[in-house]
Amino acid sequence: MAHPSTRSGKTKPPKPYPEFPLFPHATKRWAKKIRGKLHYFGPWTDWQGALRRYLDEKDALYAGRTPGPRSEGGPTIRELLNRFLGAKERLVEAGELTPRSFMDYQRTCDAIRDELGLDRLVANLTAEDFERFRSRLAKRCGPVRHGNEVQRVRSTFKYALDSGLIEKPVRFGPDFRKPSRRVLRKARHASGERMFECEELRRLIDFVGMPLKAMVLLGINCAFGNNDCATLSVTTLDLDSGWVRFPRPKTGIDRRCPLWPETVAALREALALRPEPKAPEAKGMVFVTKPGASWAKITAMDNPVSKEFSKVLRAMKMYRKGRGFYAIRHTFETIAGESRDQVAVDHIMGHSREDMASVYRERISDDRLRAVVEHVHKWLFGGETVQ
Repeated sequence: MAHPSTRSGKTKPPKPYPEFPLFPHATKRWAKKIRGKLHYFGPWTDWQGALRRYLDEKDALYAGRTPGPRSEGGPTIRELLNRFLGAKERLVEAGELTPRSFMDYQRTCDAIRDELGLDRLVANLTAEDFERFRSRLAKRCGPVRHGNEVQRVRSTFKYALDSGLIEKPVRFGPDFRKPSRRVLRKARHASGERMFECEELRRLIDFVGMPLKAMVLLGINCAFGNNDCATLSVTTLDLDSGWVRFPRPKTGIDRRCPLWPETVAALREALALRPEPKAPEAKGMVFVTKPGASWAKITAMDNPVSKEFSKVLRAMKMYRKGRGFYAIRHTFETIAGESRDQVAVDHIMGHSREDMASVYRERISDDRLRAVVEHVHKWLFGGETVQ
């Protein structure tokens, strides 16, 4: 039975009894540091199961060995998910996986738990199990999210094979796959274009206050998305010369972009009005919330930039499902592509093409990047030219 203090999901539970050997980790799992390394043994809501696993594995862990599966028939789903999330968390600690991607994997593992249970052997899963799983995913997710969830589920069970937890691949059956391109195209057509027209963007820029105005301008000037704005640091800006150099947080790909005079003025105003950063992660950030926290959140469902932008769209009667702040990035790609310099557009977008030209290309001139943003500026504001 879950401890009462875990029901809200916000506070760490106390130890079930004083001598309990594990502690509640922020990832909502019971953990213990052994030989200088954190190990996880199960969710807060199942301290008995976590204790059993710790007792089964502690001798191997203290001896510096990797524990083998407890069950003679191979690992249970519980064992697989704990091992998988532990491996992903180590990638986060090494800087090779973003916290947001880790939360996506954690959400997928929760879905696996809810659909398939925790105590079943991985080796006993059948194609019928995954047919039901896919059917439920299709009912509660849109096609894009559905496809992402399917891919993460497959990655989880592939980890079991690659790490030697199981000897044979899991049989997913012929239908546990991403939605077809036809389904994705139909869904995209049904939701309409994910972009803003120039008149809409001008109205938005005139309507919103700081700091959202500066974020909107960064979106259409530099193709910045929600997380780009939320994690933009002051050191990436050179407002005197009018440039930003900010690797894309999602991929680490380098990006440089010339700033319009309107964007520079908005950023100077936003920085002048910026509240004092109080949270450690907010220090050095361009944008800080009124309480002094970061605008960045690691879950897509709790994104302050998206929430504030949606409020503005609703107030202006411009809201349409599927068209949020990230649609400004779609708008930049669409309009900037008409400049006929896709290489420069890709650089500003932070896109990487797997071709030999990209391998050999060492840099892109400032003039090419300026030409792209001037093209978008002219589309947005008319005949005005960037100085």
